[in-house]
Amino acid sequence: MTGILHKKIALVTGGATGIGQAICEQLAADGASVAVIDINREAGEATAAALRQHGVDSAFYYCDVSDEAQISNMVAAVCERFGRLDIACNNAALSKGSGPIHKFSRAVFDQTLEMCLTNTWLCMKYELDIMLEQGAGAIVNISSNASLRGQAFNTAYAAAKGGVNIMTKSAAAEYAAQGVRINAVSPGVIRTPGLENYFKEQPKAEEQMNKVTPMRRLGEPSEIANAVAFLLSEKASFITGQLLSVDGGGAVRG
Repeated sequence: MTGILHKKIALVTGGATGIGQAICEQLAADGASVAVIDINREAGEATAAALRQHGVDSAFYYCDVSDEAQISNMVAAVCERFGRLDIACNNAALSKGSGPIHKFSRAVFDQTLEMCLTNTWLCMKYELDIMLEQGAGAIVNISSNASLRGQAFNTAYAAAKGGVNIMTKSAAAEYAAQGVRINAVSPGVIRTPGLENYFKEQPKAEEQMNKVTPMRRLGEPSEIANAVAFLLSEKASFITGQLLSVDGGGAVRG
């Protein structure tokens, strides 16, 4: 029995840890070969090595996805190593600051846009080049529920992810007739290593977060990964330009 991504070649940015690592593991479990992309070399190598131990064809590529030249070289290297590129998940993001928006420096605001929006566009640019040449492909961008309702004191990040949403929809309309589907997944509050560290510092925070989620619990990285795998697969062959919230009902809470 084969998985829904049998023999697909996958690329995942920010794939070394957290949600990105879970995405790599799920795509592999569903039958894909996986290129793990990250700036965390040690963790990225470990993720790729763990996949190989389970019989998955996987390799790690160091790449700063805010650097266009590095992205171009990385995508070319992935295609040279694996022969093609079928599916991609653009997960890498980094919020550079929080606080009242009128207190933000221009540099911090620009860096947040660069690391959450511009980097996603740059990755799509080079992924699309390959997929259009092949005549087929699927891309999933990782957004955030901060983009849906806004998020006080996190305005730059919310704005950047809002840009990811509309970029996803616009690009989907551009390339649908050429065989490339583009969707986005919007996580709610997910139990990542970073969040676990926050809970250690703020013991009551987890209980408070659970209360404001209709399902009364946090999401797991695997639940984001399952949604990504579905949208990248032929199970979603008639779905493009969509934003799927995986958030326990957070986006529609009263």
